[in-house]
Parts: sequence; structure tokens; C-alpha cells
Amino acid sequence: MNELVSRVAENVGIAPDVAEKAIGMMLGFLQREADDGAVAKMIEAIPGASELVAKFNGEGAGSGGLLGGLMASFGGGVMALGQQLMSQGLGMGEITGLAKETMAVAREHAGDEVVDTVIASVPGLSQFV
Repeated sequence: MNELVSRVAENVGIAPDVAEKAIGMMLGFLQREADDGAVAKMIEAIPGASELVAKFNGEGAGSGGLLGGLMASFGGGVMALGQQLMSQGLGMGEITGLAKETMAVAREHAGDEVVDTVIASVPGLSQFV
């Protein structure tokens, strides 16, 4: 298990397999929605992050299936991601913890400037991190 998954699982209080899937979903969402250059730098800088994106969210709808893809296509944005994570059994507190902890790890590996650019480029994301 990589550092990101174990840290999120431990600090948020969720099972490692749930943390792994949720992080992959969240990073995949960011890959689609955030500033391309900044998010690519951020994902590349975090050990194991690219693999999580490929495994759980790939290109497009990924774990959200058709409904998740449609919600994202019609401006679901952060709220659509929240619904996808809730469907994995996470509550709002856990989702917020997941986002904050993932961004903390991202800051350690990619730096504040890159992460701030990612967060600023996604409408509504700043209220969760």
C-alpha cells in the first residue's frame, strides 16, 4: 500500500481499500476538471497517484459509470464527485477529511503553488480542502 493510501486511511479512519478507491476517484476527477498542467504535475509528484487514477478513474467516467459521467458532463462538478464518494459509503466528514489529507500529501510532494493552482481551477473545491 502506498504512503498516500495508508495515511488517508489512518487519518480519516476509513478502510484502506475504500481510501484507495476514493483517492483514485478524486484524483481522476481533478485530472478531468482542474488546470491540466498543474494537475499533471501534482499527480506525477505523488508516489503511486498515477496508478490510482488509472485503476479507479482512468479517462472519463470511470467508477462513476454512465450516471457519474452524465452528472459530470452536465456541470455536476464537485457535487457529482461527492455523490460518487457517498455511494462508496463515505459521509461528508470523511469526504472532507479525504480531500484535506490528499491535498496535504500533494503539497508535500508537489508544492503549495501547484496544489493552489489545482484547487483554484475547480469551482467549489476550495470549500472542501
